[in-house]
Amino acid sequence: MNKFFSFLGLILFFSNNCDAAQPDSSVIRRLNELSAMVQKKYAPDKRVEFYQLKQQNSSPLTFKLESSRPESATELKSLLSAENLPVQINEEFLPSKDLGEKIYGIANLSVINTRYGPDHAAEMATQAGLGTPLKVLKKERGHYFVRTPDNYLSWTESAGVTLLTKTEFENWQTAEKLIYTDLYGQAYSEASETSLPISDLVAGNIMQLISESNGFYKISFPDKRMAYISVKKARLFDQWKDLPDPGAEEILRTARNFLGIPYLWGGTSVKGMDCSGFTKTSYFLNGIVLPRDASQQALVGEKLDIHAGDTVDIAKSLKTLKAGDLLFFAANKQTRRVTHTAIYIGNGEFIQAAGLVRINSMIKGANNYDDFQSRTMVGARRMLTAIGEPEVTRVNKHPYYQRIINQ
Repeated sequence: MNKFFSFLGLILFFSNNCDAAQPDSSVIRRLNELSAMVQKKYAPDKRVEFYQLKQQNSSPLTFKLESSRPESATELKSLLSAENLPVQINEEFLPSKDLGEKIYGIANLSVINTRYGPDHAAEMATQAGLGTPLKVLKKERGHYFVRTPDNYLSWTESAGVTLLTKTEFENWQTAEKLIYTDLYGQAYSEASETSLPISDLVAGNIMQLISESNGFYKISFPDKRMAYISVKKARLFDQWKDLPDPGAEEILRTARNFLGIPYLWGGTSVKGMDCSGFTKTSYFLNGIVLPRDASQQALVGEKLDIHAGDTVDIAKSLKTLKAGDLLFFAANKQTRRVTHTAIYIGNGEFIQAAGLVRINSMIKGANNYDDFQSRTMVGARRMLTAIGEPEVTRVNKHPYYQRIINQ
């Protein structure tokens, strides 16, 4: 009998201690509620801000908060303290300390693909062309977590990025550079287009200029590869970025150059474009940086009234819209969440990346009438009158491309 009670006591001892080691589920539930409030305030859009809370230990109850906004940790810890919740928060702010001083980068390939996770199989997010300046936030599994000039967060293979210190990055900003103006071409190993290629190039690629002779520019890639390109296929970057604000004619001339290019989810280059990649690149090649996605573009620029009540009125649209305006569409008209965009040409026609870059009309009876897009249009914005306003930024005013004091 004594052995029985001793055994029972042993069971109760371990049971009580195991229970004591388990965190209170109500504490974790409240922590998650408070964390969701903080995330909604400081990182409501994961495309532009990072916020991640993960449990590290159960006794004492410890969580790691990784965030791009230090204020989020301060507020979360304050809320936990106010409710006397026994939770320890270990914060880590981006960029990661593991990167050391090299928290800047330059895209090193004609086009780098970026994804929503540090994995080749992850969904593609966007692209960045050669010479695109980046802020590097952390490294994981052979990928860098980067912020592009349109403020977008995504992962890309480390082989496509050259890391720089702040001083090295500022030296790149002030160095003499070129921008590639042909749609597609090659950089060569010698000053001859019959020599071996060093890399392919696409419109908008930015390269450091070394010298010029015999109709060729000698250029340097961020990883110090040297190559040659024809002077006919590039322009001095400083001259290009200081051009006057573009008008509709310049935007549409660029957009029409992309006709026939296939649709590619996440694409922003002549190798393939999605709808907002197409509109964004049409503006970028004229010196203007727009937000990355259609739903983000729909929040900037001058809002246009093309509605009769809650419905887009085509007749009113034809009177209100001007060439160069962006049109926005929602496949689900109940939620009205913007999922597509296009550039208005005039006379009811617009140019879009849908299957391929093509021109369509919103006027019934036109040979190129697009019934679906005409029925799902939910709004329009004018970017050309908003240049210089937040998120409709000239390249020569953008702190990634142009060294700006105190930024």
